[in-house]
Amino acid sequence: MPALNFSITGARAEKHSAIPILTFRLKIEDAAKVPVHAVLLRVQVRIQPRRRAYTPQEQERLADLFGTPERWRETLQPLLWTQVSLLAPAFTGEVEIDLPVTCTYDLEVASAKYLDALDGGDIGLTFLFSGTVFAKAENGFRVEQIPWEKEAAFRLPVQTWRELIESHFPKGGWIRLRRETLDELRRIKSRDALYTWDEVIDSMLNRTQEPVG
Repeated sequence: MPALNFSITGARAEKHSAIPILTFRLKIEDAAKVPVHAVLLRVQVRIQPRRRAYTPQEQERLADLFGTPERWRETLQPLLWTQVSLLAPAFTGEVEIDLPVTCTYDLEVASAKYLDALDGGDIGLTFLFSGTVFAKAENGFRVEQIPWEKEAAFRLPVQTWRELIESHFPKGGWIRLRRETLDELRRIKSRDALYTWDEVIDSMLNRTQEPVG
């Protein structure tokens, strides 16, 4: 019977992929060294906000998620980032494979809002594993289930995430607006002969800052 353990040995930003992808390097070790035909894995990735300190600027940006710092004892809870399925190939003893995680820069999504608020340091992550192991037996294959208590911790450098996002959205970000708001922005853009949406927003911000009288 296989006795599988999991660890994350590294992470890299896929800068030339069609969509933003972080690739984690997943190591699977079998202490029993039973020949494994395949592993059908389900992986849940959680962000652990309590595993780092925050600057005053970061605390201000995270207010939408967790409230003011005096409430963080109750509100600073793990965030579900994503769930991934993948198939590990046949191996005996151990194997390393890529675990790709698709990322979003939609700042309405809690995980993206959290990651975007950080200036540096590391991001505490927990990977939870479950799935099915197909191992060789005397008469064919044996099927075993992986319990959810199998997990691995990893500290992802904020810089790695920023490199990924910058390669796909250079000096930009995404926010969701109501259709009525978009229609009004289009009207202002056309009326004032503005070329970009940045110019539209800058124009509106400048008007609100003009002194009255």
